[in-house]
Amino acid sequence: MAGKKGMRMYPPKIRAEVVERHRKGESVNSLSKKYDISRYAIQTWCGLTPKKHNPPQRRGRPRKYPITKQKEMELEIRRLQMENTLLHSFLQAAGRR
Repeated sequence: MAGKKGMRMYPPKIRAEVVERHRKGESVNSLSKKYDISRYAIQTWCGLTPKKHNPPQRRGRPRKYPITKQKEMELEIRRLQMENTLLHSFLQAAGRR
């Protein structure tokens, strides 16, 4: 049994006929009423529904910090390393090390 529970299955012959009539100019609404088929089904068959673009989901464990927070932390580490080297050079110049 194909499809979800409650979905109606239509023979390929009827689908082809509906698509052909739509290409000849009949509206989706009139075809829907005539064949008792949902408009969404007809739009899908005729390729009128836009494809949903879902970006690929990230796999694995989520980040502990968001990227922006991570960048801020990296900048802080660089600043502290620079401050540390300056203090070391100051102490060497003062003769304390």
